[in-house]
Amino acid sequence: MNLQGAIGYARSALIYANPLRQPALRRFYRPFIRPGDTVFDIGAHFGDRSLAFAALGAQVIAIEPQPVARRVLNWRLRRYPATQILGQAIGPESGMAQLAVSDRHPTLATLSTQWREGLAQQDPGFAHVQWNQQIEVEVTTLDALIERFGAPIFCKIDVEGFEAEVLAGLSQPIHSLSFEYLAGAEPITQRCLDQLESLGRYEYNVSIGERRRLELNRWCDASEIRQWLAEHTRRARSGDVYARIARN
Repeated sequence: MNLQGAIGYARSALIYANPLRQPALRRFYRPFIRPGDTVFDIGAHFGDRSLAFAALGAQVIAIEPQPVARRVLNWRLRRYPATQILGQAIGPESGMAQLAVSDRHPTLATLSTQWREGLAQQDPGFAHVQWNQQIEVEVTTLDALIERFGAPIFCKIDVEGFEAEVLAGLSQPIHSLSFEYLAGAEPITQRCLDQLESLGRYEYNVSIGERRRLELNRWCDASEIRQWLAEHTRRARSGDVYARIARN
C-alpha cells in the first residue's frame, strides 16, 4: 500500500472503527435484530455495523471485497467466532468484476462504472475523487448467499452505487433491509424500490447521514417514501432507506 492509501485508510478508521460509535449503533439496530438471527452486511468495510450486529447476538455474514478493509474487519470481529467474513462482492449474477478503489477515499470502492463517472457531474463534492486502483473480485448474488446461509432477518447494503444490482440478484423477499441513497444518484434509489416492490409488499422509513435514527414517525408505503425522497434527497444529501415486510 502506498502512503496515500495508508492515509486514506487511517482516516476511515478514525471514523468507522471508533468504538464510541457502537452504543448508538446497537440501540438503533436492536429493534431489527434478535439473538440468533442471521444478518447480512453487504459492503462491511471496517465493520462498524457488523460489530454492532454481532454484539446484538446475530450470526453475521460480512461481505467486503477490499483486502485491507477485510483485515481490519477480521481483527474487529475476532471475538465473534460465529461471524463469517467473505471477500466477495455481491451483484446481479455470479462471475468476476473490477472493483474501482480510491486510495484517498477507500470507503468509495464501487463496481459501478456509471456511478463513479456520473456522480462527479451530479455532485461537485465528488469531483476530486480519483479512482486509482482496480481490483479483480469474485461476484456472487444474494440468492446464492441465502442458499448457503439461510434467509437473513436483516440485510444492510452499502455498495456505492451498486445497490440496485445487488437487489437484482434477489428473487425472494427478505424480512428487513437497508440500502444507501445519495443525492445525484436518485435513479438508483428508484430502481431499488422497484425491485423490492416486485418481490413483496414492503413499508419504509429513512435515516439521514450518520444520525442513527429513523426520521419518519411512522412506516410508510412505497409511494410515500418516493415522495419523501423526491422532496428531501437534495437537502439531506445521503442516508439509508429502511424497508421491512409490511405488517397487516
